[in-house]
Amino acid sequence: MTVFLIILAIALVVAAIAVPITYYNRLVKARNRVDQADSDIDVQLKRRWDLIPNLIESVKGYMKHEKETLDSVVKARSAAMNASAGTNEARQAENMLSDALKSLFALAENYPDLKASQNYMQLQEELVDTEDKIQAARRLYNSSLRQYIDQTQLFPSNIFAGMFGFKVTGEYFEVAEAESGPVKVEF
Repeated sequence: MTVFLIILAIALVVAAIAVPITYYNRLVKARNRVDQADSDIDVQLKRRWDLIPNLIESVKGYMKHEKETLDSVVKARSAAMNASAGTNEARQAENMLSDALKSLFALAENYPDLKASQNYMQLQEELVDTEDKIQAARRLYNSSLRQYIDQTQLFPSNIFAGMFGFKVTGEYFEVAEAESGPVKVEF
């Protein structure tokens, strides 16, 4: 009987050590997935920022009368680059940049020579591809954040999350009001 109690005591001690370690490691992995997903968004945004000056240069010669649109793209790009990553200000700036690019592409429809330009078409395709990658990265971020939130709020992992100081600091990416409706194209 004493051997049984000793084995039981050892098993309880091992479980008492292993369970918190397991939950701690799961929480760390979940938090790291959120951080990685957030970083992936930044990588795609940087790619978009790098493509925009080339697009502007290829468009300038064709759209001499559309200086206001070109200026709004440049201004929105600067605001997006200067905004603190992960803040509401950054999200608003990125939404403004997306809107400015949509306006630029809509105006390009008025310039058949521009649309036929190989350089412009390649840049437009790269920007569209980058926009798709940004959306995919944001979906991955939202999914990773949801999993992390679940792990910090669901029983019994919420006990260990509180004990080890895990807190959710991120926010979901949501569609901005300006992007939720149809795009207005005015000529």
